Amino acid sequence: MTITRDSLLTLEAYARIRQSSKPAHIAHRQLRSVRLGEHMSLQFEDEATIRRQIQEMLHIEKIFDEDGILSEIEAYAPLVPDGSNWKATVLLEYPDVHERRRELARLIGVEDRLFVEVEGQPRVYAIADEDLDRENEVKTSAVHFVRFEFPPAARQAVRAGAAVKLGCDHTHYPAHLSIPAETLASLAGDLRG
Repeated sequence: MTITRDSLLTLEAYARIRQSSKPAHIAHRQLRSVRLGEHMSLQFEDEATIRRQIQEMLHIEKIFDEDGILSEIEAYAPLVPDGSNWKATVLLEYPDVHERRRELARLIGVEDRLFVEVEGQPRVYAIADEDLDRENEVKTSAVHFVRFEFPPAARQAVRAGAAVKLGCDHTHYPAHLSIPAETLASLAGDLRG
């Protein structure tokens, strides 16, 4: 299902279900989130997470005009996986401001060193920040948007139940883990063919 103007709730309808639907949304988002090491998490997006994000933006900004709604859809719809990939929001989390400044300077390029390793398949490295460059010569951003584009054999292997690891081979942030089974089952649903 794609997100269209007609598939969104009106501001009034969303306001009525906003609080009651929040626990289910939080559980879905937690299912699709993976902590990689101590300071990085990846929130894998799907149609449901992006739909909620759009509805939240419309609600918070009180956007009800056609152009505003279409603008929000245009901004967020590219984050929905299209059947051959996983898309994720990457968060680098350092509560202390001084540590964050120091680490973001050390982690330039970290978003390009993220990978997914499907059992029996070559590594798939992240394609990062296609919307805009989120780092400069002195530091990386605390938020990145990445896409893992899978060849057909890797998509088939994931859908068939292959083990999958998520990792980072940046010099200053080496980490890897097996994606938990429940999360992997949800992510496998994003892939076709």
